[in-house]
Amino acid sequence: MTVQDKQKALKVLNNKLAMDTSLPLKATATNDVPGEGSPEAEILFVGEAPGAREDALGRPFVGAAGKFLDELIASIGLKRADIFIANLIKHRPPGNRDPLPEEIEAYAPYLEKQMSIIEPKIIVTLGRHSMQYFLGEGLSISKIHGQPKRRNGRIVMPMYHPAAALYSGNLRPVLKADFAKLPKVIKLLEKGEDLQLVETPAVSEKQKAAESQQSLL
Repeated sequence: MTVQDKQKALKVLNNKLAMDTSLPLKATATNDVPGEGSPEAEILFVGEAPGAREDALGRPFVGAAGKFLDELIASIGLKRADIFIANLIKHRPPGNRDPLPEEIEAYAPYLEKQMSIIEPKIIVTLGRHSMQYFLGEGLSISKIHGQPKRRNGRIVMPMYHPAAALYSGNLRPVLKADFAKLPKVIKLLEKGEDLQLVETPAVSEKQKAAESQQSLL
């Protein structure tokens, strides 16, 4: 698709999100938070769910964690306009609680459709829930952060959520070091060089369902 086609497809998807009254958190949300950024982004960042400020503004990562994310993006010579930022969940869970499995399942087709439109070179998961959606249960973010993984043809790099660094200052340099790897990984992918990645276990049933349902959006 051309960039214009991608922009149009994302706009159509956002309009469908706005009209979808079946989504479990829509009734309690102030705004939809579909995501934002370049439709041709090489890097897609996927967080968990919008917080209070994101819900108020209808934009992802605009609170304190978002400010730190902007710093991290700038540290590798990029800006928000160069990448795409989204969440598993497109509406704020009440009280900023963790999203429930059935909520992740309900919103997943929208994320899958976004990925099929944007076609990023690498997906960076921010936090535990996003990591588990892409890579499955039973993995520890403390052990695999900053390590690119291959999952069903996608390159996924799990990282700590920027909010974690706000509570644990020792994670700030960890996140900065992980971000510093991104340009090198992308260059290797562009050259078609072997990253010596380990294929993670087969995709979960939930993600299979989401991939099939996104074709209906």
